[in-house]
Parts: sequence; structure tokens; C-alpha cells
Amino acid sequence: MKLYTSTGDDGTTGLFGGDRVSKDDVRIDAYGAVDELNASLGMALVVCDHEVLQRNLAPVQSRLFDLGADLATPIDSRKSDMVARMNPEQVKVLEQAIDEIDAHNDDIKTFVMPGGSELAARLHLCRCICRRAERETVRLGHRDQITPEAIIFLNRLSDLLFASSRLANKLNGLPDVPWISGSG
Repeated sequence: MKLYTSTGDDGTTGLFGGDRVSKDDVRIDAYGAVDELNASLGMALVVCDHEVLQRNLAPVQSRLFDLGADLATPIDSRKSDMVARMNPEQVKVLEQAIDEIDAHNDDIKTFVMPGGSELAARLHLCRCICRRAERETVRLGHRDQITPEAIIFLNRLSDLLFASSRLANKLNGLPDVPWISGSG
């Protein structure tokens, strides 16, 4: 099978279930941002040599594929039952990971700037992309019915990425990078 199909040359793309939509449709924006988040998480993981972070973050890439499939398949699609939808258990797994990782972090004393170690900076970028994916998913939810856990999952994931970035700095012997207000 060829990699290219030419079916999208008219500016449309196919959803799972057969419907075609414009490539700038809010649904495409939502799962496209999730795909970008997954790629950026991959960029972070290639420089991650900390077991606790690897163990908690590596499985997230597969869950992001699940989320992308969920968002790419309208609830009322004829193939909707063929897609594993996001669920409360996946959210619970993220909450457990947040608790485990944040237990290693010091109490926060100020707003934290993105930066420090290379891994922390990459994880902060993932967090920002995650927040955009969440906004795009919320926007989709205003138009179409979506799995409620899709938004909850992204909300928790941004917290996990924040906690992980802080731990990445700590494990590399670096403090949080504090925000220094320019107003004082």
C-alpha cells in the first residue's frame, strides 16, 4: 500500500467511520494537537534517563494515541463502538503518577519558569502543548458530543508534566527556576 492516497488534496481528511471534514475543522485541531503533544513527549523521553519519570511518562504516549482515536471518531459514527474511549481508569492512573512524582518535589514557593535542565525544558513545552490540546478539545466539546474523560485526561496530564519537569530538575541537581516579577 502506498503512503500517499491523494484523497486529501482537496483540503479534506477522513475520519474513522468514513466522514470527510476540512483539514481545519475543530476536530482535526483537537486530535492534531494531541498528536503534536505525543511527538513532543517522545522528544522529552529520548533525553530522560530517570526511572521514575520513564515509568510514569512512557505509557502516556500510548494513551495519547487512544485519545487521538477517540477524538477522531465522532460519538455518533457508525464505527464508534470500534474505538476504545477514554475512561475514568486512565485518569486515575495519571493521578497516581502525579502523586508519586510530586512526592519527590519540594513544596512550591513561587511560580516556576520553564527551564533548568534540557529534560525539564522539554517537559514544560509538552505541558504547554497539552494545555493547547485541552483548549482545542474543549472547543470541540462545545460543538459535538465527546467523551468527558478526554478533557479530564488532558487536564491531569498537564499537571503530571509540570510535576515531572520539576522532578527532572531536582534529579539533575538543579533548583526550580523562579519567576522574578518585573513590577517590583
